[in-house]
Amino acid sequence: MITQLTRLRFYGCVLGLVAVLLSFAGLLTFGLNQGLEFTGGIVTEINTTEVVNLQDMSSQVSNLLGPEASVSLIDDGHTWSIRQPLLKDPDLSWFAQLGENTASETTLLNSSIIGPQVGDELLEQGGLAMLAAVLAIFIYLAFRFEWRFAFGAVLALFHDVVITLGIFAWSGLEFNLTVLAAVLAVIGYSLNDSIVVADRIREILRSKPCQAVSQSINQAICSTMSRTLITSGTTLTTVGAIWLLAGRPLQGFSTALFFGIVVGTISSICIAPTLPERLGLRAEDYQPKEPVPELV
Repeated sequence: MITQLTRLRFYGCVLGLVAVLLSFAGLLTFGLNQGLEFTGGIVTEINTTEVVNLQDMSSQVSNLLGPEASVSLIDDGHTWSIRQPLLKDPDLSWFAQLGENTASETTLLNSSIIGPQVGDELLEQGGLAMLAAVLAIFIYLAFRFEWRFAFGAVLALFHDVVITLGIFAWSGLEFNLTVLAAVLAVIGYSLNDSIVVADRIREILRSKPCQAVSQSINQAICSTMSRTLITSGTTLTTVGAIWLLAGRPLQGFSTALFFGIVVGTISSICIAPTLPERLGLRAEDYQPKEPVPELV
């Protein structure tokens, strides 16, 4: 069992490397389908006197503004937010026709234009926030455990983020602020799993210093496996329900969380503990040091 787990960890690392390379290929070939928050666009808020079904409203808006327009419900079916790409000569001539098609009196509440320079600033700030989070994680783990575990955890986070972005590049799903928030959530979720496994490895290395490091890592993974599967399973159930039932507005958010949690769980089991082993992790590094006698 222990030998098989070591083999599975190695296969998981190889599979992760292949997935990262494929993700890079997708990002370089297709890029991310950035949302209006990053590319700029027009956001219009309207109110309807009658309750309108989300599917019907999305269909009517797509017919008037094209498939790139998106609709989201703000309250209980009366207030809507409609987003469309930035046009050279924006106008609201479609607004009157929308009221006729939905058989409901519509009122224009607000219309604003988001320039592309604002989107570039948001994307830059989001990237800097992600970089700052990863740097803070590395410093914390280096003090909490040691640099080998810190390096393994950060590489696992890099693996999770790149694969999640690669899924969006290959699928063409819209990458917006909610997806960016989901990616940041994936970082925290994957880090939590990696810390749990690393803490258990440290305990076993202290209690069994003569045991092989690979065997100690495998025992730590087995002892935390039930906790990992239960936590990931319950979270995936919730995210899966959002993915299936919440509709188009939260499709990107739920997709990023779902696949991010899956790859994050795998990386916390395969990559985060395996890399410290390859970097020369030793049980001696965690043994209590004997006090040096003072010279009289």
